[in-house]
Amino acid sequence: MEKEDILHAEGRLGELIIGNRIPKDYFITKGTGQSDLTVHAGSYHLALKEAGVEMCNIMTYSSILPAIATEIPRPKQLVHGSVMESIFSVCTVNQGERATAGIIFGWLYHKKTRAKYGGLVCELYGDHSIKQIERRLHDSLDELYTNGYSDDFHLKERRVTTSSFVPKKKYGTALVALCFVNYHYPILRVNLNA
Repeated sequence: MEKEDILHAEGRLGELIIGNRIPKDYFITKGTGQSDLTVHAGSYHLALKEAGVEMCNIMTYSSILPAIATEIPRPKQLVHGSVMESIFSVCTVNQGERATAGIIFGWLYHKKTRAKYGGLVCELYGDHSIKQIERRLHDSLDELYTNGYSDDFHLKERRVTTSSFVPKKKYGTALVALCFVNYHYPILRVNLNA
């Protein structure tokens, strides 16, 4: 096929306009790792391995859940080298220090219609006990809710996940992750050319 014929054929196919993709199904995981060698290719990678996502390329989001987001069990198999878009809390420390990572999320429901609007997520990390980080996570979620959502929405169904340990090796990493596995693509417009 000549270049002009390809361009003409493409013109007849039309155009599909899609909106921003919306994360749909997710799973929650956590892990710890320690290494005497390094962090990124050491303790961090080993924490990813314990969490079951070491074969993925990790990309991180900010902290909002769409209303359609649904928790599922972790898939039995993930494609090696695939992109794993996630909300991550990661804490790396030196030997003898406590590494604690935590995530909290809750769902917003409209006060009048009771419809699910979406979710808020907060992630924290540091040299904290689990009790301390849980308290701070609740405080952070309350702050987000109070400063932007409390007039119109109720915040319900809170959930906290934490990971904490003290490494015996030179470097230690604790992580908690909310990992998305698929997306909804809204179609905004379809233009078909004759």
